[in-house]
This record gives sequence, C-alpha cells and structure tokens, in this order.
Amino acid sequence: MAENAVKQNNEVVVDKATSSWSDLWKKEDYWAIWLGFLILTVGAIIFFNNKPADMDAKFAKQNAIMTEEAARAPFKTVAWYEAQTAKEKIKAKNAPIGKAINDFMSKPQKWTTNPLNAFIQTQEQADAKNAAAMPKYEKAKAAATAAKTVALEAQLKAEKAGFKDAELNASASSSIESWLKLRAKESSAKKKIKNKPFNLIPSLIALMIGFGLFFAIGMRFIDGDAKTFLKGFGLVFAVAIASYLMANQATMKQYGIGYAAWAIAIGLVISNTIGTPDWAKKALQVEFFIKTGLVLLGAEVLFNKVVAIGIPGIFVAWVVTPVVLITTFIFGQKVIKMPSKTLNMVISADMSVCGTSAAIAAAAACKAKKEELTLAIGLSLVFTSIMMIVMPAVIKATGMPFILGGAWMGGTIDATGAVAAAGAFLSEKALYVAATIKMIQNVLIGVTAFGIAIFWATKVEAVEGQKVHAMEIWHRFPKFVLGFLTASVIFSIVYSSLGSDAGFTMIDQGVLRGFSRIFRGWFFCLSFAAIGLATNFRELKHYFKGGKPLILYVCGQSLNLCLTLLMAYLMFYVVFPDITSKI
Repeated sequence: MAENAVKQNNEVVVDKATSSWSDLWKKEDYWAIWLGFLILTVGAIIFFNNKPADMDAKFAKQNAIMTEEAARAPFKTVAWYEAQTAKEKIKAKNAPIGKAINDFMSKPQKWTTNPLNAFIQTQEQADAKNAAAMPKYEKAKAAATAAKTVALEAQLKAEKAGFKDAELNASASSSIESWLKLRAKESSAKKKIKNKPFNLIPSLIALMIGFGLFFAIGMRFIDGDAKTFLKGFGLVFAVAIASYLMANQATMKQYGIGYAAWAIAIGLVISNTIGTPDWAKKALQVEFFIKTGLVLLGAEVLFNKVVAIGIPGIFVAWVVTPVVLITTFIFGQKVIKMPSKTLNMVISADMSVCGTSAAIAAAAACKAKKEELTLAIGLSLVFTSIMMIVMPAVIKATGMPFILGGAWMGGTIDATGAVAAAGAFLSEKALYVAATIKMIQNVLIGVTAFGIAIFWATKVEAVEGQKVHAMEIWHRFPKFVLGFLTASVIFSIVYSSLGSDAGFTMIDQGVLRGFSRIFRGWFFCLSFAAIGLATNFRELKHYFKGGKPLILYVCGQSLNLCLTLLMAYLMFYVVFPDITSKI
C-alpha cells in the first residue's frame, strides 16, 4: 500500500489516490510473505509425499508401551523413555529426499586449522576422524550401558516394594535421570563416528545462484532492478559463507561465537576499510532477507508447544516480557535520557522479547534507522554469547533446579539457538523448558510490533490537534508480521489435526526442521551480512555518546534476569508445582 498521507478534517489519512491492489506486488513485506509461503508449500508437498514407512503402526506400538508403563509406576521408567526415544527417531527429514535436501543446503562444516576442510572432506579424512572418535564413543557407550543397568536395578527395587516406598522411587528416578544424561553423551559421541566424505563447493555455488534468483524475482517487482541486485548478491553471499566458516572453526564454536556475529563483523570490516562497492549496494536488502526468514520462523511457533508447558510458561514469557519492555523504554527516556526514541525502543524490544527477530519487527514498526538496528543487534549478540555460557555455570554452581534454570534462560537469553545450547548444558528437561518458553515468547513478536506501531503513530509522532486515522497505523504496521502469524496459525492447525506423534514427525521433524528452518538460517545470515556491509562506524559513533545504549541494555537485562527468575520460581514451584512435577 502507498504510504503518502494528507491532512483532512484534522485527521491523518492515507492518500487513496496512490493506494491500490497493485501495491501488493511492490512492497518487500508482501514479497517476504509470498516467498515465505512458497517455501513452506514446497516443503509440505515434499514431505507429505514421503511419509515414513509404517509410521502409524510404530507409533501405536510405542504408545502402548508408554501407557502401560505410566500406569505401572509413579515415575517415568526406563521402558517409558526408550519407547519415547523410539517414537522421536521416526522423522520425515530422515527420508532419502530429506537427507538429500540437507546435504545440498549444507553450510561450511567444522574445521580446526585448515579452512579447506570446511568445504571438502575425503574418504580418508572421514575414516581418520571416525577412528579418532571411536574410543570416546565406546567409552560413552559403556558408561551409558552401565548407568542403564544401575537404573534398571533401582527400578526393580522400587517395583518389588510395589512402588510404595518414596525413597526407593526417588532413588530409581534419580538413577534414570543419570542414565539419560549419559545416554545423551553417548548419542553425541556417536555422531562423531559417522563422518562421511563431502564436497560443498558445487552445492554452495548452486545455492548462491538459486538464492540470488529467488530474491531477484521479488526485486523485479519491488523496484524493477533485479539485474543490479544480482550483480551485488555474490558479495553478500560470500560474506555469509565466510561467517559460517568462522563460526564453525573449532575454537569459535566452543566459545559460542555464532554466524550472526561473524556476518556483521566481516561486513563491518569491509564497509569501514575498503568500503562496500557501489555495484553491491543494491543487494544489501537487509529487511527483505530477514522478513522472509521471519515468516518461516512463524511456522515454527506451534500452539501445541505453547500449551505443552502450561500456564507457568505463559506467565514467564507473556507477563515479564511486556513489563520489561515498557519499563526499559521509560527508563531510557526518563533516566538515561536516550536522545533517540527509536534506538531506545529497538534495544528494549531486542533485549526483552527475543533478540534480533524482535528488533527487526520493532525497527520496522517505529521506522528506526539501519544504524540503530545494527547497534541493537550487535549488543544482543555480545550479551547472548556471554549469557549462554555464564548462566548454565551459575545455575550449576548455585544448585538451582534445572527446570527453574531452564525457565530462567528461556525467558532471558535472546536467541533461540543460544537458549537450546545453554539448556543442553544442564539436562534434557532444562533444554525442553528453556526452548519451549523461548518459543512461547516468540509469539510476542507480532503483538509487540502491533503495539509499537500504535504507540508511535498515536503518541510519539502524533501532531497536536490531529487525529490519527486507523489506516496510518495499518501503513506503519510491518506487514510481514501478518505472514508470521498466519504461518503460525496454519501450521499449528495442521499439527493438531495430525496428532502429536504424526505432527512431530511430519511437521516439526519434516517440513520445518528438514526444510524451512534450513532456508531461514541462510536468510538470516544473508541479512546479517547485509547489515555489516551497509553500516559505517562513523554513522554509529554518535549513538555511543555517554555509553547510553550499553547502560540501557545492561540495566534492562538486569531487570529481565531478576523478574524472570522470580516469576519462574513462583509459577513453577509455588503456584503450579503439580505441573512442574510432570515435566
């Protein structure tokens, strides 16, 4: 839709003469939705036509075991967990076509000293890695086997007592939890003995051409200049490849310095030294790339996951988050006196909601400058890297219950991937709780964008004596959020109609993780690369005056940490302990 506005009868209204349905083909927000749903549709067609063999029969068999075990014991038994694992191994993405898609869209792999190893691995190199990892795997396997024996013995003792001895039940449950941790280590070690030869160079070249043409279609309609976009896209893609390469270097991977930080950093180095060439600037479509990725992210926000953890998770994610966002914005304006309201809002949304995704939505809603968005995302990435390492250590050192720790991390660490990594440091339950709460929090991306659009149109930029027409709010509202929400609703409905087991296999472990999420990762990386290439330090310099953005982020995140921990404790251990006991 057109965004020209005129004053009529003290109302700010849209110039209807410039508004038409043809604009649906000219806005990047709409093209982000079209392209996002194209990917989701193709993924659905592929995976729903490649259903795992005997899927329903296998589910029925394992569900019968789980039902029997749940009725037999007051805790989840070894057999219950083994049945659950058997179900989780039935994944649509493991079908031949799923594996082929994953291989074709692979990013540079892990390497230590020779960057070429990230792109090419011979059979000899694969065999050498497998041989080197085998002793560790065998040790992990032996430890898991021994732990399982101990767990079964403890479980048998509890069973002989008719499961009426609380102490024996607790001992069995503890032994099973220990076995699960060692089994997870065995699984991790097993992956390292499955190295295969690869050559990613041909597929990466094909991806560069494919992604370039994919977005060029949209650019052709948005401004009619697809050729110039294609000329510069190679540089953006090259920076994206370099960022994945650096993120997968062994030391960088260990410290959690991810592709997003590298993409921005490499882009900044280029733009602030030799300068981003003029012929490449047309390809720096930051919002187009990431908005398309955010539409795909919407499909991953499944309502069943929101419901799965119950009311405690909803309170942690949906009560604390808006309180922190509003408080941080007011603090920035009244106490720190941030000179830029848009920067204040983008940092507040980034820190309180869910990192870069929320920052993009907030920036679009309040029309923030690209330099402000870059600064907010940069702060987020730095603190995310620190928090994903420090928080699990603090939780372990203080003896905090892992479910509480997972809820705390899920509500405070910005990036979804970092949340999952931090949760995995603790336990499977912590990972589950942390990832689920972050998913619940992601729902607020759309709500936040809508709220900011209304606030900015009616309060921040309102002119005294004028009424703001509803269409002005509509034009300010980032339309891609509608795609995000629509994708969430559609895939949640499809997931529910299939049932939890088939939904997990076909949607979560098929269309999403086996297809759309791979695209989303690439699109986000392209966006971060474009951000770096489009940003000049001289344009950022005045935003750092007095260190106000850093002070705002630290103070806001401190409030977020305290309130989230308090709310998580109250909800999971005081108000709803019965729900916690069933996790």
